[in-house]
Amino acid sequence: MAYQEGYEEDIDLAEEIDLLANEFTGVDEDLEEEALQDQMQLQLMLQQQYAQEIPEVVKNFIIYFHRNILENNVYELHGIYENSFNRLTEKFYAKTPWPEADYIAPMVNDDQVFLTLYRELYYRHIYSKLSPTIEHRFHSYENYCDLFNFILNSDGPVSLELPNQWLWDIIDEFIYQFQSFCNYRNRLKNKTDEEIALLRENIQVWSCYSVLNVLYSLITKSRITEQLLVSKHGGDMIEAAGEYGSRPLYKMLGYFSIIGLLRVHCLLGDYTLALKMMDNIELNKKALFARVTACHVTTYYYVGFAYMMMRRYADAIRAFSHILVFIARTKMYHTRSYQFDQINKKGDQMYALLAVCIALCPTRLDESIHTHLKEKYGDHSSKMQRGEEGLQTFEDLFLYACPKFISPNGPNFDDPNALTQTIEPHHHHAKIFLSEVRHQILIPTLRSYLRLYTTMGIDKLAAFLEIEAEELRTQLLIVKQKSRQQKWISGTLLEGEYVTTSDLDFCLKQDMIHIAESKVGRRYGDWFLRNINKFQDILAGMNLRS
Repeated sequence: MAYQEGYEEDIDLAEEIDLLANEFTGVDEDLEEEALQDQMQLQLMLQQQYAQEIPEVVKNFIIYFHRNILENNVYELHGIYENSFNRLTEKFYAKTPWPEADYIAPMVNDDQVFLTLYRELYYRHIYSKLSPTIEHRFHSYENYCDLFNFILNSDGPVSLELPNQWLWDIIDEFIYQFQSFCNYRNRLKNKTDEEIALLRENIQVWSCYSVLNVLYSLITKSRITEQLLVSKHGGDMIEAAGEYGSRPLYKMLGYFSIIGLLRVHCLLGDYTLALKMMDNIELNKKALFARVTACHVTTYYYVGFAYMMMRRYADAIRAFSHILVFIARTKMYHTRSYQFDQINKKGDQMYALLAVCIALCPTRLDESIHTHLKEKYGDHSSKMQRGEEGLQTFEDLFLYACPKFISPNGPNFDDPNALTQTIEPHHHHAKIFLSEVRHQILIPTLRSYLRLYTTMGIDKLAAFLEIEAEELRTQLLIVKQKSRQQKWISGTLLEGEYVTTSDLDFCLKQDMIHIAESKVGRRYGDWFLRNINKFQDILAGMNLRS
């Protein structure tokens, strides 16, 4: 299926010319041809004039960039993409867009494949550093349609190779721009009549169906699901790769599309389907997503968030803790990356979500993570233990750290009220999450009293809490039920066994509560190893000075 959907009223230039010719039969054809030639010459002069204004170093960069695309020199392209392009952006185009593709076309012999890839970077720069207009949003969508049509609908696999980082960023940016457009489209309040008319006439642009269609088609074309299944059972991935999947371009785009669908389904609020997408991907250091740091972080963020929204807090804590330890240990390498700020922000968001999960399911953490969490969100953690007072803190942290949810359907343009109202999907999801938090808002207070006793009368505890004995029985049943969660042991991410996640257990016999607390032994190994490494660094520093 083709993804180039275009506008509803695409103009066929050939038809328009025929119609004009039939209408104005008396016009001299030679004059028409001369006028067209003049117009083409004028356009060529404008291109040349603009090309002269492009700095020489940028011209040389574009020519060098084009040559390496033609040669499929992935090693050089990696440096061009991660370093050179960003350095030139900071120097020449920090507050302006890069030259349009039409103006650089003569430098690259009008190579349409290169120009499509160049436009992908051109529009991404506008989204990142500037403010995209509605025309930018439409043209960027058309460019992605051209790119994916070329990859998916050419006769046989295309002879194009790109660095893994760029391939991930193509999928990541494609989803980001879809997400950005959905939120832009839902805010009709301050839009002009012209913008609303454009949105009304082009409902297929950045539609949910077209985005999902691209991602699923890349997975199917690359046979990545079959490859991962073979690999999971100890076989060689190439056995199931097929003609397309054996090419790195298709294999990695298919793989990154799985991670992309994990993200899209989370944005749509379907957490079960989001985790279902990961059935054949194992979360370990050998997984392909670990080759690209941004992909690695994104995977664990959305897996952890999906677990949290499914009330599997122990699994969410495990996912967040794992990736936060990874970020902390590799921080020195991120400072050199152009994505340093993005990874840092995602790390802060995951600390916020981790604080929420710990408040709902107290768990012992890695020493370094515990220390960082206390520094960043110590005050928030204590507020979340204060019953009803803590609800606002839960909401603030959730709204800060949650993804920017999207509404799959746009506003009803025929409804006058839609023009003055703004759809805010994240508030809807926050409301769902807070309804779950309200059910267990008394649990921290109950736990703090139960820890003080081995046996306790129900009337006595009810008096402490200033509630009725019957209401206390209900709350105790809630504590009992919430302390049992589905927890991943092995298999796919959706599988798991129901286990007790609390270190506090109790039973109710008639009007007496019997409490048993199992103390978790403190792990000192990490603390000693960390301090041994610090000591060795100090000694090495002293030896260098002496």
